[in-house]
Amino acid sequence: MFNIGDQVCYPMHGVGIIEAIEDKVVLGEQAKYYVLRFLVGRMSAMVPVATAEKVGLRYTINASECEKVLEFLQGDPCEESDNWNQRYRDNFEKLRRGDIYDVADVVKCLRSRDSDKGLSSGERKMLMTATQVLFAELAAANGADYNEYKAKYDNKVAAK
Repeated sequence: MFNIGDQVCYPMHGVGIIEAIEDKVVLGEQAKYYVLRFLVGRMSAMVPVATAEKVGLRYTINASECEKVLEFLQGDPCEESDNWNQRYRDNFEKLRRGDIYDVADVVKCLRSRDSDKGLSSGERKMLMTATQVLFAELAAANGADYNEYKAKYDNKVAAK
């Protein structure tokens, strides 16, 4: 169980702080909910405590793991389907699972495809979501500002 003040990652949404744990009645059922405030954007969410693990709510990675994730991003892009629909479903599943390396893989593969062949509007939106989720967690793990951290990475990639 998470505690108030814990920094967590919620798949497809990013990094948030648990601001409260509240009893709520939703659709006639009473349950405990984590109340999250996300660090990027002005969004909040309520996650049922009973299903938090199932939906992928987890602690953010630590600073030492960030270097491994950044090294992974520099590696070769993944093998992916030429079929747009299959590729989209595969990437969506990776984002839904919420593992930091799966999210980084989506960013790496979509950035590579964008530079080689371009992206459809759906894949471009997915890239934006994945990038925001990934860099929000990396910045939070390093105690850095999201925009500064992402800009630093983008500058490093552009220099290559």
